[in-house]
Parts: sequence; structure tokens; C-alpha cells
Amino acid sequence: MADPSLLALKKDSQIAVVTLTNPPANAISANVIAELDDMFTELQSDDDVKVIILHGEGRFFAAGADIKEFTELTHANEFRETAREGQRVFRMIETMTKPVIAVIHGAALGGGLELAMACHMRYVTPNAKLGLPELNLGLIPGFAGTQRLPRMIGHAKALEMMMTAEPITGEEAVSAGLANRLVSEEDPLTEVMAMAIKMVTKPRRNLAAVMELVHEAERDSLERGQEKEAVLFGDLAETGNAREGIRAFMEKRKPTFEDR
Repeated sequence: MADPSLLALKKDSQIAVVTLTNPPANAISANVIAELDDMFTELQSDDDVKVIILHGEGRFFAAGADIKEFTELTHANEFRETAREGQRVFRMIETMTKPVIAVIHGAALGGGLELAMACHMRYVTPNAKLGLPELNLGLIPGFAGTQRLPRMIGHAKALEMMMTAEPITGEEAVSAGLANRLVSEEDPLTEVMAMAIKMVTKPRRNLAAVMELVHEAERDSLERGQEKEAVLFGDLAETGNAREGIRAFMEKRKPTFEDR
């Protein structure tokens, strides 16, 4: 793995907490992207992890890309390769079969918001600032911000955010559909951990199946997606966990699932 100094990892109760550890800005540098690549690749194959939480140390989730690195690039092709590498890693996170949750506080701007949008869920504090201000630098978003933001909040609102370069608050992000829900300013991570604990009580294969089918909905037609859903529904209905879940429902108790 790359030098871990820009990321920290803690695992507890089948939840992995990945922390950006380069305050105050937690800038999304090339080294951060390389470490994200290594860490999330390992977490995907780690059987001890069912849910991943991503958050930032200090005042911000991630206040943007590392602009200083841009001054070291001199040719359009260098900028293109920087964008492509970030896009590749963020897409890898987005297509994981384990849920990845971003906990946003302080600010998620530029590359920071693009990273958060690559996660599957976003929980945000009310006063956080979320935006893509690249046009203020004479640039445009480069880590697929122009592609994900319209899909999440619609073209009109996405264009407004990008073309004015004005951020929105956490409350506005929830209203717009960019974030799932609000969490407290004081201790957002603890609240999201409670949400993740609810997820890890579900069978691993079922979590992975839902993730796979949601990815399928993005890639393919409704007809193909629903056929795949039917196949996986049948596969999972034959498992001991399905029998236990149905029996527990009938007996009005919590199920006891096994991950094998």
C-alpha cells in the first residue's frame, strides 16, 4: 500500500472507517487518490468488512483538490491524465459491492464533493458547504462532477451550482437530493455509525446483491435489470438466512443471520 500518512483506517463491528488525515483542507491530491485506490481495493476483498464510512479529520470533509499540484502541470495531457486517474479511482469506489457512506461536515468542495458523490450515500451536517467552484479557477470539474451532479439533482440545479460556483448548505443538499439526511454538527460520525450498524446486521450476500442490482439499474434496461433481480431473488430465497428471516418475522422476533 502507498504511504498511509494521508489516510487512516479503523475497523470495528464489520464497519471500516476511512479518515482523510491531511487537515485543515484534506485536499484531494494525487497521493490521496493513490491511497484511496489501494485502501478501497483491499476493503472490497476484506471479509471482515461489510460497510465503509469515509470522513475527514478536522474542520472539513475535503475542501477541494490540491491546487498547488496544478501549478506543476504544464501540458493539457498532464491535466487529462490527472482527471482520468481520479475518475478511475472514484468510479471504482462507486461500483463497489459494499456500501460506502460519506460523512460530510465543514465543506465538500471541488474534488472533495466529487469524492463524496462517488460514495453510495451522503450524510451531511446542516451548515456544511457543498459545491463545485472550479470555474472560479478558470477550470471545470475534472473528477466526473459534471456527470454525477446532474444525475443526482437534475440538470438545471447542477448547472446553477457549477456556473455560479456558489456552494449550497447541507440543508439545501438534502432538499435537492444530493445528500440523504442531516446529522448533527457536534458528532456526525457517531450518528452515521448507528446507521451503519443497522446495515451490518443484514446478510453479506443480500447487501452485495442489492448493490449489484442498483449498479445494474444504472447500466442496463429495466427489462434486463428486473430479470437479474428475479434470478438473485430466487438464489437468496433458497438460503438459510431467508428461512431464518421468514421464520423470525412469523414469530415476531429479530432474525439471527449467518455470514458464510
